[in-house]
Amino acid sequence: MKIENISDLHVLVQTARCGSLSGAASVLGMTPAAASAAMKRLETQLGTRLFERSTRALRITSQGQILLDYAQRAFDLLDEGESQVSEARTALVGTIRVAAPSDLTRTTLLPWLDEFLALHPGVQLALNVGDRPLDVVRDEVDVALRYGTLTDSRLVARLLCDNRPVLCAAPSYLARHPAPTSPQDLIQHNCLIFERNGRLHKTWRFAQQGKWKEVRVSGDRSADDASLARMWAVAGAGVIFKSLIDVRQELEDGKLVALLTDWETDPYPLHALLPSGRFVPNRVRALVEFLGRKFGDSCKKSQLK
Repeated sequence: MKIENISDLHVLVQTARCGSLSGAASVLGMTPAAASAAMKRLETQLGTRLFERSTRALRITSQGQILLDYAQRAFDLLDEGESQVSEARTALVGTIRVAAPSDLTRTTLLPWLDEFLALHPGVQLALNVGDRPLDVVRDEVDVALRYGTLTDSRLVARLLCDNRPVLCAAPSYLARHPAPTSPQDLIQHNCLIFERNGRLHKTWRFAQQGKWKEVRVSGDRSADDASLARMWAVAGAGVIFKSLIDVRQELEDGKLVALLTDWETDPYPLHALLPSGRFVPNRVRALVEFLGRKFGDSCKKSQLK
């Protein structure tokens, strides 16, 4: 038997997102009883259970996951069709959901996003800022800016900027502590630690002539917001190992001094990530192209390699 009511698929999708029928009902503006009836109707029509129910939670079944994947693709396709029809007639419109690291947003992105919105007044921005990376597919992010190499096969990546971390400290800190001459000296320094892709980054790597050294660092403070670590470093609290994009201005202004400059560090590229199975609206494509140009110009000026 075929699915008779497409709105029942909306109940399926929202139940999977919310983890409960009551949550789905709230999002869809219907009663929990109506949401439950829609789910039962869908299961009856398909002749299979879509969720395993317990007193505490709902767990989607393997068959339910298959239908969910196709339903999400179908709704994305409809949204893209509506968007293309609308955008073919008018300027870019609609919301772009962007996720980005905290320090990158504050040091670099904000004025560029303001410029993009000024160029496209029909676009709205929903910005999620944080150093714990969102699940681009599950959390329905249109584009995520993320450092590091791509490991999720569900995503496609556009390289925005080649980049490496740089070791640095404020002149006020270096006036009190001799500058390190080798990575091993960092054991004697107060190192400012922050989360990198959701985990505290305590192992710092350096290389000379192809030989790598790892140093397990420590310090009197750590943060889940990398911008706080940068502010501590500028205030003279310790040594920081940070993306050159994020500390470029402080280095140019003399607020921070680069250290161990004769040592190589790991590549730490910046990508724009998009879900591979989702159609990309014109407004999202336009933003990615805009950021690509901006980062391209900025990285060339900074001679990032």
